[in-house]
Amino acid sequence: MDADEIRTEELTEAIRAVQDRVRSRHPRGVFGVGDIPIPDLMPLVHARDAAEAKVAAIGTVNPRRGGLLNAIAQTVKKTVARALDWHIREQVEFNRGVIASIQATLDALEQHTRAMSQMAGHFHARISEVRGEIAGLRSELITEGQRVAAWRDEQAQTLSREAAELKDVRAHWAQWRVGWEEKLNRAEVYMLRTISELNAAFQHRSTLTEAEFRKSLRDQHANYDLALQKAVREIQDRLWADLARIRAEYEQVIQAELRVVRQRGLTQTVPAGASGPAREAAPAIDWLKFADKFRGPEEHVRRGQALYLDRFAGTADVLDLGCGRGEFLEAAKAAGIGVRGVDLNAENVAICREKGLDAETADMFECLGGQADGSLGGVYCSQVIEHLPAARVPELVRLAAAKLRPGALMAFETPNPECLAILATHFYLDPTHVRPVPPMLMAFYLEEAGLGGIEIIRLNPAAETIPAVSDLPESVRSAFFGGMDYAIFGRKL
Repeated sequence: MDADEIRTEELTEAIRAVQDRVRSRHPRGVFGVGDIPIPDLMPLVHARDAAEAKVAAIGTVNPRRGGLLNAIAQTVKKTVARALDWHIREQVEFNRGVIASIQATLDALEQHTRAMSQMAGHFHARISEVRGEIAGLRSELITEGQRVAAWRDEQAQTLSREAAELKDVRAHWAQWRVGWEEKLNRAEVYMLRTISELNAAFQHRSTLTEAEFRKSLRDQHANYDLALQKAVREIQDRLWADLARIRAEYEQVIQAELRVVRQRGLTQTVPAGASGPAREAAPAIDWLKFADKFRGPEEHVRRGQALYLDRFAGTADVLDLGCGRGEFLEAAKAAGIGVRGVDLNAENVAICREKGLDAETADMFECLGGQADGSLGGVYCSQVIEHLPAARVPELVRLAAAKLRPGALMAFETPNPECLAILATHFYLDPTHVRPVPPMLMAFYLEEAGLGGIEIIRLNPAAETIPAVSDLPESVRSAFFGGMDYAIFGRKL
């Protein structure tokens, strides 16, 4: 027997004891005062006791026979009852309030009954004294009795209504319980959904935090890489600067040694076309270093050969007069053009042969004289005619034209005296330059030699190497500061 059953039995015994004391104190019974009948309140008391028992039984577990299964079932039910205690707490409080209201009504009725009993005893004690008065007041007493009866009827009706309401509550309790369970289920679903949403939000926030952390790490790594690359570049710049300085120093030493070796092993030569009338000897300088410094590295010169490669494309037996370091020979060979070169400088020829180019040491006039008429497919001569005496330039053109096949191309490149900048800055840097040849004069020489389709192209605008020229008016710049070099082409008719 559990604690709830024990409390129920104790409450029942206490009610019985109270009833016994009331009966012993009022032997005539509590159901009448004198000749006035009083309604019996015991049914209401029993109904109240039953309601209190039900209230006390809320949350208890039905007794079962002993055993392991019963123990497990009772434990589960008690756990569920304790878990639902918060859910039914308001209903229990309401039920207890209703019971308290009924109890207060019973107390008021009992007090009224006691008062009526006291009044009846007082009346019986003084009935002999006030019999006359009672006769006079009989009508009033009857009226009062009627009013009391009406009040009792009203109270009885009130109690009946309250009892009916209580019964209605008991009758609808199952439905209300279903509703409460549905609300409980909805509340649980809402709670679980809320927990799920909170968990999703937490996961999302965690993902964002992780993404921000990763981005911060990437930024730090990128900054570190940038700083490392900057430091590496600074180290490389210092290293290359030191290497450039060391290279310049070693090149100076090497050039000096090579100059001594060349001066010992070779006889000093003069530029191409020096045969004929006597000329002054060329200065004893390092001509390879001179060409690299003032004409430019081989790669720079080779990039300027595209103009000639397009025009000599598909041609064979092209002769390069004054081939120098072999820039045109190398570019033409790579383009599939059959070409060979001659130069009076044995050192230049040696450089060409080291590259696998077809070149020989010879005077270009003698080389052309040794060729059969109409045997050459083309003639190329770059930066040579400005080294020749004026009388030998037309001689070179006539001799080369005689050796060309009909339709063969002849090309010359030389400084352009129309450009004042070439005379002010570049032409006289070479001590072996004799005189520049104007484009129109060179065109006249080609026409006299029987060439047609004369074309002149000005090269290397002065503004590219002398930025101050760009400040001049366009008319002045085009008339006096155009191309610093020019190329002239003609075909044998």
